[in-house]
Amino acid sequence: MRVGSFVCSCADTCDVDLEGVREGIEDVEVAASSSLLCQDGLPAMEEVVDEYDLDQLIVTCPERGAQRKIERVAEQRGLHPDAVSFVDQRESAGWVHGEAGATAKTARMVNARYAGLEAESVSRSISREAGDSVAVVADPETAAALSGEAEVTLIADGNEYVDAAANLDEVTIERGRVVDVDGRYGDFSVRLEAQVTADCISCMKCVHEGPDGAVTRYPVDIDPDAPEGEWTDVCPTDAIDLEGAERTLAFDQIVYPAAGRRTRGGRIGFYTAPIDAATISAVKDLLGGIEKPDHLDLEMDVCAAGNSSQPGCNECVEACPHDAVERSRIDEVEFHKEACQNCGACTSACPTGATRLREPSNERLAREVEALLRPTDEEGGWVLDRSRSDVDTAIVAFVCSERADDALAEYGRLAAAGKAEVEYPPILPVHVNCTDTVGEAHAMHALACGADGVAIVGCGGDCLHSGPDPKADLVARLNRAATDLGLSERVGFFAPDPDDHGAFVEEISTFAAELDDSSIPAGEHEATGGIDSAEPRSANSRTQSGDADRETPPFDSHGWTLESVRAIVEHVDPDRDVIRGLKDFGRMDVAEGCTLTPTCSNLCPTDAIRRDEETATLEFNHEQCVNCGTCEEGCIEDVITMRDGLDLSLLPERRDGDPWIEVFEGSMRECARCGTPFTSEESVEKIQSEVGDLVADLAPSASGTIFDYCGDCRATLLYDRGGNE
Repeated sequence: MRVGSFVCSCADTCDVDLEGVREGIEDVEVAASSSLLCQDGLPAMEEVVDEYDLDQLIVTCPERGAQRKIERVAEQRGLHPDAVSFVDQRESAGWVHGEAGATAKTARMVNARYAGLEAESVSRSISREAGDSVAVVADPETAAALSGEAEVTLIADGNEYVDAAANLDEVTIERGRVVDVDGRYGDFSVRLEAQVTADCISCMKCVHEGPDGAVTRYPVDIDPDAPEGEWTDVCPTDAIDLEGAERTLAFDQIVYPAAGRRTRGGRIGFYTAPIDAATISAVKDLLGGIEKPDHLDLEMDVCAAGNSSQPGCNECVEACPHDAVERSRIDEVEFHKEACQNCGACTSACPTGATRLREPSNERLAREVEALLRPTDEEGGWVLDRSRSDVDTAIVAFVCSERADDALAEYGRLAAAGKAEVEYPPILPVHVNCTDTVGEAHAMHALACGADGVAIVGCGGDCLHSGPDPKADLVARLNRAATDLGLSERVGFFAPDPDDHGAFVEEISTFAAELDDSSIPAGEHEATGGIDSAEPRSANSRTQSGDADRETPPFDSHGWTLESVRAIVEHVDPDRDVIRGLKDFGRMDVAEGCTLTPTCSNLCPTDAIRRDEETATLEFNHEQCVNCGTCEEGCIEDVITMRDGLDLSLLPERRDGDPWIEVFEGSMRECARCGTPFTSEESVEKIQSEVGDLVADLAPSASGTIFDYCGDCRATLLYDRGGNE
């Protein structure tokens, strides 16, 4: 990849030093600049592309009209249409920051874009076939609008359509009130209840004889609150059922204006109010099937959802705001990729990396953060020279690409137009699809890279995907963890309102002013995205199912977070061992009553538990535990308790390289005949207390009881009909 960078000051309206930006850009083949790139600078840009044989361009230009000109030039020089990426040096830098901060920020953003391009995922698509059947609930106008292209069924939901203004000639009308809607795009089911059955012939006798207003004519149906009486006997086909008759109909899409949203962000193929022209267009676009980008990489072999009919981790199901993940079985989750809306909620919640966002991937986000915080050369360069161009307080800002990004751009336009005085600290933006993408691993990595603070910049307190108060819990947990690590609180959530720039400027400025310089040096940490364990995963009882050699994907939340914490503690001295607020780490307590059965070690999806029969001990590996709770749920003696929080004292580097700790010590019973240890004393005592009286006389020749013998010797005693021991 041969990359060239082109920097523009937008006719000198941006308060950036072009030479300073060029000096701060690293790794590219060439960095060029122009005060008006989209006009006078285009011929020179063509020459540079040819001279350096560039195949990828990074251009500071946020204006779409100017971007199209640059894209045409790139295509004319033989570049791929997607080979040009743009950085906003204007609205988010030169128009809202002073020259020093805007210059440094622009260079860092170009460096981050370059780093991101190197980690960019190859695009991939998915498809799902569907039919043309659409159910429209109590909305005749929408039903009529769709009837020319879809097989439309208008569900009356208690309404009458005799005098409907809409043309319903090509619409099937079904009686009944909606009881429930289930399923997903291409496979919805609508459960209806009606007081009139399918035997109705619409003879109108019940309409004529029934109470006023209680019976509709078209379609014929009866109000559930209608009184019983002799009038119900008039039906010639016995189609009246005042107790209610239910039936279920299948559809590919549902338009149900009065329905409450089952998920904040809505579901593919399910539409609630408001219904407008865009809704009609969306329904038509999905007729026959869907083809869309594949947003997720799945590796279900490392999923911790459960095992052997025992439920475990449920984070992705609880996090998804679009009903794209379901617990299909008690010990398994299922993803419906066609319903995914690319918010990243499931990926930031997943501790094991079983689900990962394809673009931007965690690795790409990591590289962009590292580039934003990295000094420009080995000596530190101008980025560390606070008398010249620099970012005084390095705040990594994970910015939602929907409302939040638009609001920040509007602030820049207001400032440039002289409509408002807008200036705030030069936060370093990392663009994410939605702030739901951001989890504890992203923030801890930013702190490990030397960020003074982490800002999560999202929708105005009411996320398009996850609803009100987004990320409040995450911010609280991260600040607790940062405080426990000795860094103090360094994370905040901000919701820029396009109509209230003053509130955002005050909040982010106050946040920056209250941050002390981080004790973590910038530019030193580069993430691998995983655990550099002192010991490989140990072969324990799970080797029988072949899972001991499983590898967690890089940049999973658990491993990536642990790697970041390890980088942080090299430069801090925490006052406590247990770092609270990090949910993807579990600490195991085992109470008396453990019988050392292999249940927990067999169930553990990350091989964090092992049983040693020779020493009659149960051992736990805190480094590998993702706190899924499967062992606690599946423990037959109910003696396991899991607590969250990362305990530094349990990590192998604090234990001479040994990741295993003993959580329970029992004793083994040796066979009275052959001397072989065969089970724990606790197991023997438990079984003997439950069935000892029933089997006391089964082996009269035994010394003691049959519980003193291993399985082989016990069988010999039982079948030796009076022979020698």
